[in-house]
Amino acid sequence: MANIKSAEKRIRTAERNRLRNKAYQSAVKTLMKKYFRSVEAYASNPTQERRESVQQAMSAAYSKIDKAVTRKALHPNNGARKKARLAKAFKQTTTATS
Repeated sequence: MANIKSAEKRIRTAERNRLRNKAYQSAVKTLMKKYFRSVEAYASNPTQERRESVQQAMSAAYSKIDKAVTRKALHPNNGARKKARLAKAFKQTTTATS
């Protein structure tokens, strides 16, 4: 444990930031899983309703990823890679179904 006041404050600050970052990362993972599930559902039975569901899930995931990058919970390249994976998954299903 730190003996200096400023070091104690840094410990508290680091813990607060760690928990905040963890919350963003967890939310991003959850939204990505929901998106991939909706893409699978769309691939199995492509309907307009399911396509809209995929678009909504993609929008929510993109939004959360961008927010995490803005808040520096994710590195910009990591955010870009996650968004590329989302887009690629949907593109593969649309080319397979058409």
